[in-house]
Amino acid sequence: MRLAAVSSLALLVLTHPAFGQQPAPARTHAVPSLDVEKYTLPNGLTVLLHEDHKTPVAAVHVLYKVGSKDEKKGRTGFAHLFEHMMFQGSKHHDKDYFEPLEKLGAEINGNTTEDRTVYFESVPSNATELSLWLEADRMGFLIPAMTQEKLDNQRDVVKNERRQSVENVPYGMADEALRRALYPEGHPYRHEVIGSMADLSAASLDDVSAFFRTYYAPDDAILCVAGDIDKAQVKGWIEKAFGPIPKGPAIERPKVWVPKLEGPVKISQTDRVSLPRAQLVWPTVQSFHPDEPALDVLASVLGGLDKENRLYRTLMHDRQLAAHVSAQHPTMKLSGTFEVDLLAPPGGDLDAIVKIALAEIDRLKREGPTADEVAKSQNGRESGLILGLQSVLTKAETFSSYEAIGGDPLAYRGELDRLFAVTPADVKRVANQYLTDAFIRLDVVPGPPPTRPAEVEVARPAPSPFEPTQQAADTETSAKIPAVGPPPAFTPPSFVRRTLSNGLTVWIVPRRELPIVSFRLVLPTGETSAPDGKEGLSSLAVGLLDAGTSKRTSLQIAGELSEMGAELGLTCSLEWSAATLTTLLRHLDRALDVYADVVRNSTFPQDEVDRRKILRLASLESRRDSADEVAEDLFRTLVFGRKHPYGRPQLGTKATVESITREDVAAYHKAHFTPSAATLIVVGDVEPDAIAKTLEARFGEWKATPAPGKVVPGAPQDPAEKGVYVVDKPGAAQSVLAVGRLGIERKSPEVPALSLLNAIVGGQFSSRLNMNLREEKGYSYGIGSEFRPLRAPGWFEIQGSVQTDVTRQSVAEVHRELSILQGPKPLTDDEVEFARRRSIYGFPGRFETTFDVADQLSIISAYELPDDYLANTIRRIEAVDRETLQKLAGVYLKPETMTTLIVGDRAAIEPELKKLPDGAAVHYVDEDGKPALAEKK
Repeated sequence: MRLAAVSSLALLVLTHPAFGQQPAPARTHAVPSLDVEKYTLPNGLTVLLHEDHKTPVAAVHVLYKVGSKDEKKGRTGFAHLFEHMMFQGSKHHDKDYFEPLEKLGAEINGNTTEDRTVYFESVPSNATELSLWLEADRMGFLIPAMTQEKLDNQRDVVKNERRQSVENVPYGMADEALRRALYPEGHPYRHEVIGSMADLSAASLDDVSAFFRTYYAPDDAILCVAGDIDKAQVKGWIEKAFGPIPKGPAIERPKVWVPKLEGPVKISQTDRVSLPRAQLVWPTVQSFHPDEPALDVLASVLGGLDKENRLYRTLMHDRQLAAHVSAQHPTMKLSGTFEVDLLAPPGGDLDAIVKIALAEIDRLKREGPTADEVAKSQNGRESGLILGLQSVLTKAETFSSYEAIGGDPLAYRGELDRLFAVTPADVKRVANQYLTDAFIRLDVVPGPPPTRPAEVEVARPAPSPFEPTQQAADTETSAKIPAVGPPPAFTPPSFVRRTLSNGLTVWIVPRRELPIVSFRLVLPTGETSAPDGKEGLSSLAVGLLDAGTSKRTSLQIAGELSEMGAELGLTCSLEWSAATLTTLLRHLDRALDVYADVVRNSTFPQDEVDRRKILRLASLESRRDSADEVAEDLFRTLVFGRKHPYGRPQLGTKATVESITREDVAAYHKAHFTPSAATLIVVGDVEPDAIAKTLEARFGEWKATPAPGKVVPGAPQDPAEKGVYVVDKPGAAQSVLAVGRLGIERKSPEVPALSLLNAIVGGQFSSRLNMNLREEKGYSYGIGSEFRPLRAPGWFEIQGSVQTDVTRQSVAEVHRELSILQGPKPLTDDEVEFARRRSIYGFPGRFETTFDVADQLSIISAYELPDDYLANTIRRIEAVDRETLQKLAGVYLKPETMTTLIVGDRAAIEPELKKLPDGAAVHYVDEDGKPALAEKK
């Protein structure tokens, strides 16, 4: 079974011995059994309730048992299109669905898969009734508010989503080819969830209304409410809001249909990519099949145990042939697939890589996995599930998904019982049964992009035959939107300070809801600390911490961690770095032994340095294939200049990475990894004095050396001149925009005010920019903005993708929105209050998980903010007024101070760009910002 927030786990275990062997005794796991109350309303709505009071946050999650598998030929994409329509307003709230909840700091979204559609909100607990009322109103009263204008707008938005997520990304068109090869005509999974452009164009108001009346009914839905709630009170709200909605019609569901291949199938496709990729795909089983758990373990052993997996060892460790390998076993209601992905470095031999991968699969089929490999797979899934249960929204999704698939919201515990019963013999058997010679090989190699489907516009029927009818009868409750009181009381978690004998600072936050602990060592140095000419050194050095120590090889480190289900994360940003360990409490001592060894005693073996450099060079090549990543890398260079620490390539260049030596890496580690510079953050099920003693035993002898100075850059010396810069991506389906300028320092007192200003302009769904370019004009799937404060002034950036044929108009609209802030459309009191409430009400949601808390404390440590910074956040937000924001808009958001970058199809957009008011200032550059070889006339 494949869940969005939970690792794929088995739903049923193989119950018979394999090859005459008796299965080993089932091992136990530590996943808790949470208290979930389940009941059903008379209209068939399944309700799940769970209380979790650690933060004043509640999640409302509605799952409808409809997905793209339920669509008819010629009407593909309807389930996903309808997901969008559900946010356009209903009878008693006939305006944008985000408005009443977003101002309360809610996280709001929905998504569609082949099998189901979900809608969810994570809200302050005192907004639970409001969220339930809104969900009920669109379940019972959506049709009266549907209009042709809304449908046309959301059709354009979905088309832009397809362009952005399918047609304008490397390898994006491969999935359609794979589906056509795997699933026969008539199979419900043959088409993509997002649908085709032709079918989206043909969708009428009658079509989508009929779709709603068929599938959007209470007896086809599961409602889960989890978090800081009173179950008795919530039951009353649910009865009032959902009880009057009548049942829907009987639905005929598609039946299980596992496709069968008669022999090997090979497909080749070209795309504008630098790294050749092969996908090997076998049809397997649907969710609930007895062989699913063993196939899940097989995927993990083959390509999912990090550096311990068979494919990594063979193709990336022993032979430096591949840039990436993975294996997975996603299953759905009707069928499943076993998938192996193989990525070659530039110019790599894809046939040789596939041959070795198939030989490794054959070896597994002959020998089976080891008991240790099976145990590591099981432990990793156990740990992943427990970590996912920290967030109330993830809990709600987990409960709803298991209820939809297995009829039991707590089936995850039995699922793990069955997974833990899988033996090496089980895995060997399914490898031989399913990984046969009948599989699909899909190659994507460098070359021209695949042909995109023509966007044929069809004559749409007039809306007059459609008679708006409602499914539910009005009641006093249904017509009155619930009020929301003041935000619930909340104090952000404080930390306890301890200092080890060597001066290492430790911050401890006890959280005892689940048996997990997160450790994060934060260092106030990042990529800006790399010497000139060695760009990329910092992130390479941090990433090499797990490459080997005086006691352990890289494979031994990976093996010990996976045996415990522990996770080690190594990150390096511009100005700070972190090494994070998360472990189950029962493995704490063993996991800390590995963690301390990695942090203190890394030896950076030459072969590992060489291997990581090859992977970094492949990554640099791959980034140039993506318009989004080109824009991300180049924009900073334009704003700050290539010589400025903030404008240098964060991952380095081909030349700088090739110049990095093992001695460079070791010297960087020696200089920057010292107790005198670091803070060790601990969040989880610990007692401060006891964990301090445990840490002393592992880190106390780590020798402190003088901390290196932090890099605080001066003003940019060679930024690009203001104007429009264009990088040519021939044939691109969209243009990626980045518009911005210099920003502010992290310690600036203007940070709280600018966070509110940004929310109004582009930092929230209902921002001016997003409502203009997405909701009003349909130019984009989404436009956002962000102030990125650093030790020195950082930058402000507006970013998003837009339709190619309206690139010039989109740039003009961005500039116009900034310009009218100072003229005909200044900030309003309502906008400021909306942004303020959103920030204050949403504040508790920033502390739900151990990772969330560690993230907040990391910023305080890295930027030396006061200990009470979090405690005073609300007070600083409350002190901001409209006049202050209006003044700041005049300083930071003047369009004439902005640099604009466009990554798109030059041939298609150049004629229109000449019509810009500053068209003479359009510069054509390559991915590095250097002038293009020739300007097209």
